Amino acid sequence: MGRRIGPLLFAIAAIVLWLSSRATWVTAHVEDELSGAQTLPLIGSFWSLELMGLTLLLLAGVLAGLALRRIGRRIVGIIAALAGAAVAWGPLQLLTRGADPQRAQNLLQASEANQNAVDNVTISSWAQVVSVDVAQLGPICAVAAGAAAVFGGVLLAMQPGGDKPRSHKYETSAAREEALAEDLRNSPDSGRVMWDALDADIDPTDLPHQK
Repeated sequence: MGRRIGPLLFAIAAIVLWLSSRATWVTAHVEDELSGAQTLPLIGSFWSLELMGLTLLLLAGVLAGLALRRIGRRIVGIIAALAGAAVAWGPLQLLTRGADPQRAQNLLQASEANQNAVDNVTISSWAQVVSVDVAQLGPICAVAAGAAAVFGGVLLAMQPGGDKPRSHKYETSAAREEALAEDLRNSPDSGRVMWDALDADIDPTDLPHQK
C-alpha cells in the first residue's frame, strides 16, 4: 500500500506547495519619503525561498518512489518525510508567531538590488516597512502539503512493498546456451538449430556434438 500511496501523496504535496508558493503570505506596509505609502503583497516563494527547492525534491521523490527497489524506497520515504517537516516549519512559525517586519524589509531591499527580482516586488534603500500582515491561506496550504509529505514518507519507509524478481542475464544466457547445446547434440544437422546458435552468438563448432 505504501509503495503507491507514498508517491501519490508526494505528488499532491508538491502541487499544493507550488500553489501555496504563488499565493500571498505577507502584506508589507511601506513608508517611502519620495513615493509615499505602499502596500506590497509578498508571495510564498518570495517569503520562503526554500519552497521551490522543496517542491522539486518532492517531485523527484515521486519518480524515485516508483522506480527504485525496496531499500531505495525506504530511503526516499525518509528523505521525503524530512522534506515535509522542513516544508511545514516555516509557514507554521509564520502562522503562530507572525511575520517579522525587519525580515520583510531585508527581503524587499535585497530584491531591489537584484535585477532579476521576484515579481518586481522591491523597495528603495531609504523606504521603511512599518507593519506587516499575515495572510492565512497560503501558509496553511503549505503546512498541509508538508503534513502530506511527512505522512507519505513515513508510510513509504514503513511499507515499501516487495520487489518483482529480476531476470538474471547471465543465468538466462547460460540456460539458452545449454538448451542450444542439447539441440546441437540431438540434431547437429538441423538448419534451424544452427541459425539459433549463430543468432545467440554461440559458435556451433565450440559445443560438443553427440556422436
